[in-house]
Amino acid sequence: MLGLSNVKTLAGGKGVEVEWANGSTARFHAVWLRDNSPDPETLSPGNGQRLIRIQDVPEDVAVKAATVFDDVRLEIVFSPEDKVVTFDAAWLMEHRYDRPETADTAPGWTGVEVVRWGEELQEKLPVASFREANRNADELRRWLADVRRYGVAKMTDMPLESGAICKVVELFGYLRETNYGRFFEVRTEVNPVNLAYTGLGLQVHTDNPYRDPVPTLQLLSCLENSVDGGDSVVVDSFKAVELLRGEAPEAFKALSSLPANYTYAGTGDVMLRSKRPMIELGPDGELLAVRFNNRSLGPLTDIPFDQMEAFYDGYRKLAEIMERPELAVTFKLQPGELFIVDNTRVTHGRVGYEGSGSRWLQGAYADLDGLRSTLAVLEQQATQEEQNEVVA
Repeated sequence: MLGLSNVKTLAGGKGVEVEWANGSTARFHAVWLRDNSPDPETLSPGNGQRLIRIQDVPEDVAVKAATVFDDVRLEIVFSPEDKVVTFDAAWLMEHRYDRPETADTAPGWTGVEVVRWGEELQEKLPVASFREANRNADELRRWLADVRRYGVAKMTDMPLESGAICKVVELFGYLRETNYGRFFEVRTEVNPVNLAYTGLGLQVHTDNPYRDPVPTLQLLSCLENSVDGGDSVVVDSFKAVELLRGEAPEAFKALSSLPANYTYAGTGDVMLRSKRPMIELGPDGELLAVRFNNRSLGPLTDIPFDQMEAFYDGYRKLAEIMERPELAVTFKLQPGELFIVDNTRVTHGRVGYEGSGSRWLQGAYADLDGLRSTLAVLEQQATQEEQNEVVA
C-alpha cells in the first residue's frame, strides 16, 4: 500500500500539498477536502451520499492543521469549524485532480481504460463462455472489462432458445424495453418496418440514434444462420474520430459542434426524434459518444446556412473513414453465439445475404451504467480477495 511521506499547508490554509512515498505529489483545495470529508456527518456511511449542502461549508473554510499519521492517514483540522477529519492515503491518490498534463488532452481524448482498435482486433476479439460467466465471477469480470476496454465482445455456449439473450443481460444489468419489445427478432420480413429485417447489407451504424437517451448497449444473439453471407461487421468509431481529427480537423470541429437531427417513424404510434451532435464531447473535450446512422439522419434544420456545407463535408469524410477496410472486424455468428457493443462507441453493420437458408437473430438493449456498476463491484471483490490472501 502506497503511504504518505509529507504534507504542507498552502496559501494561508486554502489548500494542502501531499507527497506520497513514491515521490508523487498533489495539491488539494480546502473547500474540496471539506466537501468530501469522509466523516458520518458529511457522507452517509451506508451509501456514501453527501449529507450537507455546499452552503453548509463555510465560505472562509481553511486548513488549520494537517498531519500525517502512520504513513497512511492524513488528519485535517478545518477552520472556522475546528472540525477534525481523517483521509485515507490511497483514497487521496485515487481521487487526486492535480495531475500533470497527459500526452493527448486535445478535444476528442479518451481515458486510459479505452483502447481504440482496427482490423488487428480480428484475431483477438474478446470472447467468453456464457456457461462459465454464469457460474464464475472472474470470467464475467474479465468479459465486462473487455467490453469497457474495446466496446465489443462475443459470447458463446448460449442456450438455443428464444429469449436467451435476456439471460446474458441479467448477468450484469437490466433490459431496456423499447417499442420493439423486451427483445426483438432480426429476420427477413416481406414488408419490414425496419431495414434490419431485410437481407440487404447495412452500413455500419449507431443503433437508435433517434432516442434520447440512446440505448448504450446492444446485444445480438444467433439462433439460426445458414445463409450465404450475412456476416456482422463492427468498427470502432472512436478510432474513426481519431483519424478524422488528424486528417481533417475542420471536419472534426464541424461534427462535434453542429447539431444533427435523427428521426424514426414506426408503425402508427411511434415518432421518435433527437437532436445531438454526430460527435459528442464533454465540457473538458473528452470523447463521449458518436451517433452515426445514414438511415436515421433526418432533415438538418438547426445548422446555419453558412455552416451546412462544412457539416456535409465532415459527414462525408467520417463516412469514408468508417468504411476503410483496415478499421473493420468481421465475423459470422453461429447458433449459440452473441455479440455485444457499446452503442455509444462501436458501430455495427451487416454484409448482405440472399437465396436459400435461414438467418434468425434476436436483439436486445441494455445500459452501460448497469454493466459498469456490476464490473466495479466485481473488481472491488477481487481486490479485497487479493488483499486477504496477502494478509493470510
